[in-house]
Amino acid sequence: MADNDTDDEIEYAQRPFAAPPGATELLLVRHGASAPFRVGEEFPLVDGHGDPPLDPVGHHQAERVAERLAGENIGAIYVTSLRRTVQTAEPLAKRLGMELIVEPDLREVLLGEWEGGMFRKHVAEGHPIALQMMTEQRWDVIPGAEPSDVFVDRIVGAVDRIAARHVDQFLVVFTHGAVIAQLLAHATGARRFSFLADNASLSHLIVHEGRWMVRRYNDTTHLHAGFTSAPEPVT
Repeated sequence: MADNDTDDEIEYAQRPFAAPPGATELLLVRHGASAPFRVGEEFPLVDGHGDPPLDPVGHHQAERVAERLAGENIGAIYVTSLRRTVQTAEPLAKRLGMELIVEPDLREVLLGEWEGGMFRKHVAEGHPIALQMMTEQRWDVIPGAEPSDVFVDRIVGAVDRIAARHVDQFLVVFTHGAVIAQLLAHATGARRFSFLADNASLSHLIVHEGRWMVRRYNDTTHLHAGFTSAPEPVT
């Protein structure tokens, strides 16, 4: 500072946020709407998890996600071991000519005896355990469900590994509703069920030197009837 400068001559303008050097940006995309459950027609299981395909609405949502993100500078596209995330990611990967990377540890929470579609039925009908689950904000009140601490450890560990692999990159991660809710709760210190992401929504997480920052949550602009292109860059 020159000798003749004074504090009242220096301007401190507000500037838009920019990710710090060394950060990893993860755009968490919940999969599109999956096929409805019908009693007696349970979903096939993959490693104990229900694995329904997308329904026609979900495929349309996947195309809208691709339209929204096609212009982004994407370093990698991640999916889980469940096909609804793969099917949601495929239109974007095709547009960009990118391969999908599978991260099994970002798969949905295991719902034990309520897998295969029964979870939807019990929640819709107000089953007492479903009500307890919402009150206590715990998945593991469901018989045989994944313990909460195990679920948190596996998905947080997966994000930390991915972030370490992709320093200074912007990633798109197609995953599941409970996963997004728990990751954002972990980042903010909120209760577990505070973040309820819609199908095909975008939530933006930045990981930098052990600090997690939430930049966007449940962005569904691309699903609206009047959407033609991204209103602003996601990054």
